[in-house]
Amino acid sequence: MNSKLAAGLLVATLVAAQSWQQALPGYKYNFPHDHFNHPDYATEWWYYTGNLRSADGHRYGYELTFFRQAVKLPADVEPDNKVWRPDELYLAHFALSDIDNQTFFHTERLNRAGPGLAGADVDGPAYWNGNWKVKWTSSSGAQTLEAVAQDLTLKLDLTPAKPFVIHGLDGVSQKGVALGEASHYISFTRLDSHGTLTRDGKETAITGLSWMDHEFFTETIDETLSGWDWFAIQLNNGEDLMLYRLRTKAGGISPYSSGTFVDAKGNARHLASTEFTLSPSGLWESAQSKGKYPLAWTVSIPSLGISLQETTLLKKQELYLGGSVSPAYWEGAVDYEGRAHDKPVSGSGYLEMTGYAAPIRFGH
Repeated sequence: MNSKLAAGLLVATLVAAQSWQQALPGYKYNFPHDHFNHPDYATEWWYYTGNLRSADGHRYGYELTFFRQAVKLPADVEPDNKVWRPDELYLAHFALSDIDNQTFFHTERLNRAGPGLAGADVDGPAYWNGNWKVKWTSSSGAQTLEAVAQDLTLKLDLTPAKPFVIHGLDGVSQKGVALGEASHYISFTRLDSHGTLTRDGKETAITGLSWMDHEFFTETIDETLSGWDWFAIQLNNGEDLMLYRLRTKAGGISPYSSGTFVDAKGNARHLASTEFTLSPSGLWESAQSKGKYPLAWTVSIPSLGISLQETTLLKKQELYLGGSVSPAYWEGAVDYEGRAHDKPVSGSGYLEMTGYAAPIRFGH
């Protein structure tokens, strides 16, 4: 998908879909431009997650996300200073999971572009929100990431272990029956990561794997959906999986759920909803939102001989901020054990679950 937190998070009810381009089949990608800003589309995000360890084995997970949302302004709204036109909003989330100490920190920020407060620019080449920033350092996709919050700073160098992949078919990741109910969806599924984590003045060297998603689209609202479950899976045999299931308010699973398998060499294969199952169990109830999230999952892809059990060592990885523009959702570091191609495998990744605390208003 990842369907990710688009319109529901960023007041998409203010967006008039007919004013922007839609994600349609046959789109001709143009890189490096398509790694950056698309102001002709209403919604866009750049999404980083990863599992990291210090030299002594201490484990962390992180999430750093940048969202851009266009807003349809009334014709008579024209601020005196056009620098502050509120026609695009920039939201960002930052979270750190301290797996071994069983703690979870998260925060967010919301800005207009203003005089360079937030944005995305191929000439940068970078995207940023205040002092949270990702800057590209090479055309092959090497990047630096930095996020600063309170007494916490995360700095990473990210190097692609595989080429990026384009999800879906014919240039789009289709999320529904209608044309435009889709996104243009690009991922670096395996980024070698190394850098530093500074907490309370103490700097720790860390290494691991990250995952990066980039989507842009303008979608109509699908009122039949209640939420989604998204999986980023990195196995120790070098293979990666992106899977998502869209849940309906009627209690079923949308046939427009799908996924992508990426082999150890970087070759990608689209997976239709009929090719895999995601079976939830192990409910955990949030004391804050009262949402009940399934934290244990069985992943089965018979055509690939893949069967995995997903678990997490840290249950409390819900992003909940009272009064936020973002609805509560669970996104955190997870582990996998199972078999692939008749051989035992293990792995790690990230799991996102939305709509369990309250229904998500979709534009996916």
